[in-house]
Amino acid sequence: MADQTTEQQHAEKPAAERLNAQPSSEQAERHHAPPRERTLTWGIAHIFSSYNNTIIHITDITGTESITRVSGGMVVKAHRMESSPTAAMLAAKKAADTALEKGITGIHVKIKAPGGHNGPNNPGPGAQAAVRALSRMGLRIGVIQDVTPIPHDSCRKKGGKRGRRI
Repeated sequence: MADQTTEQQHAEKPAAERLNAQPSSEQAERHHAPPRERTLTWGIAHIFSSYNNTIIHITDITGTESITRVSGGMVVKAHRMESSPTAAMLAAKKAADTALEKGITGIHVKIKAPGGHNGPNNPGPGAQAAVRALSRMGLRIGVIQDVTPIPHDSCRKKGGKRGRRI
């Protein structure tokens, strides 16, 4: 028995005995402790992204109390840069820092484009960059929703009876 390897000894044991066996001290050291359950404090990130600006507004889970509000214009100097993905990233980092300081660890994201009967229904270039930046800052992302206002029957569009003629 002394010359047999541990694999052969292991194969000779019945299955029930192998399952109930206690791990040796070497095996116990290799296994990590179970991950600690972290309680998440949820908030809502309202991201309004148009072709002119990106606004990130983080509230508590009810949506009534404002935690932080940052826009692309607050983090860049040039007006033409307000809606860029770079400005949205910087704004999201700034908003995430404040939210983490105040104890928010997870957020649900609501993305809004201008919409309505005249505005574009797709969000601007900063929306996706803002969501990625929030995630990279350590906030857990829950649900991502599009809350663009879409008219079900709108006002009469401009252009007259025969439409816009070029």
